Amino acid sequence: MLNRSFFLSKLALGALFSVALVLGACSEEEKTALSSEPIIHGEEPGAPETFELSNGMQVVVIPDRRAPVVTHMVWYRVGAADEPEGMSGVAHFLEHLMFKGTETIPPGELSKIVARNGGQDNAFTSSDFTAYFQRVAIDRLPLVMEMEADRMSNLVLTDAEVMPERDVVLEERSMRVDNNPRSLLSEKINQALFPVHPYGTPVIGWEREIAALSTENAIAFYDRFYTPNNAILIVAGDITAAELQPLAEKYYGSIERRADTPPRVRETSVGPDGPLRVEHADQRVRQATVQRQYRVPSYRNAPGLDSEAMDVLATLLGGSATSRLYRNLVVGSRVAANAGSWYSGTALDDATLGIYAIPAPGHTIADVEAALDAEIAAFIEEGVSQEDVDRTVNLLLAEAIYARDDQQDMARIYGVALTTGGTVQDVLDWPDNLRKVTPDDVMAAAKKYLDLSRSVTGILKPAGDI
Repeated sequence: MLNRSFFLSKLALGALFSVALVLGACSEEEKTALSSEPIIHGEEPGAPETFELSNGMQVVVIPDRRAPVVTHMVWYRVGAADEPEGMSGVAHFLEHLMFKGTETIPPGELSKIVARNGGQDNAFTSSDFTAYFQRVAIDRLPLVMEMEADRMSNLVLTDAEVMPERDVVLEERSMRVDNNPRSLLSEKINQALFPVHPYGTPVIGWEREIAALSTENAIAFYDRFYTPNNAILIVAGDITAAELQPLAEKYYGSIERRADTPPRVRETSVGPDGPLRVEHADQRVRQATVQRQYRVPSYRNAPGLDSEAMDVLATLLGGSATSRLYRNLVVGSRVAANAGSWYSGTALDDATLGIYAIPAPGHTIADVEAALDAEIAAFIEEGVSQEDVDRTVNLLLAEAIYARDDQQDMARIYGVALTTGGTVQDVLDWPDNLRKVTPDDVMAAAKKYLDLSRSVTGILKPAGDI
């Protein structure tokens, strides 16, 4: 789970340039340089390699020789939580506008070029970061690097392009949020959980503030944050740092800093004032849900092994079909049709630990909420065994190993960590730290963080239900 991220599609359609013109963007030397060395495919992904360009841009390379393809990503340390007050949605809006073209690439053409070269591209915005990526054959890497570097420094925005796109974002908000009861409840929960912190503002923005965004707002945000010293280049695939560095220097190294990286300091001390409740009743709801979120530390600000312990706690409590909540509420008492829990620990500031349950036929919201409370109380009273912890740690480690089979997953793991205050070493150390978690650590985390005074309980129900 990726917190409150809106992984919104930006795929463009159609074509204006010929394939021959596109291929001409890469020199013959670059094409051959990336395929001149004998490669033995089928090797496991290698350890990440890092270096930094003279303009401050950080680079991470994750060698993966199993196929002659690469995933190329540029991450910016800026998201919705970094927006100026009154301009909610501008980070996500600019993500849309980054596909509007430069002096050399017409609006919408970047995605078409990538598609004609057999690749895929996309972008996404969260509270803490914005990222752009392409997945292409290795010999097309110079092409996408050149285009991505071009829009990092040469984006062209005019009212003629910006204003229609603002309408697109407003329609997106209408479809994804205003017409989605679950999204509306989530907005209410986040506002209550983060009453002062910008995490309480939706990534897509408030409708009235989106409608007021201007071309000047977007350009100012771009100039302030889309500078190489605020960016991370991550390339996973059939390449090493030694092979990538000349290309990185050529395409990104020449981009001048446009601004100093601003400090990312936000108000974090104000949270829920005692147990809070929010409700959303809607005639479109067919299935009621109880959801409770606790405001807790993230991997960045948690003491000791508290975050690792919360990962184990959430998985033990409700992270699988063998977890306590599912086993007792769904399979056992059958009071719930589904139940589970999660820990979203990758955040620059505070994170969330959550539980949920859906009433089974014949049971009410009150029934499942009482059952959730009883299960949490019993969990804290009974504790967990070393065997339980070992099994859960192995499950989490297995999921991490499976992620190595996907280049994009590998790149995203490092991108999220680096844009939320972590390091490459933090990612590498995570398995060993997870193995250090003891039953006492898990129970201490449960007693400390499953505290109603730091929670918001959200109720989603059909209109007219009591």
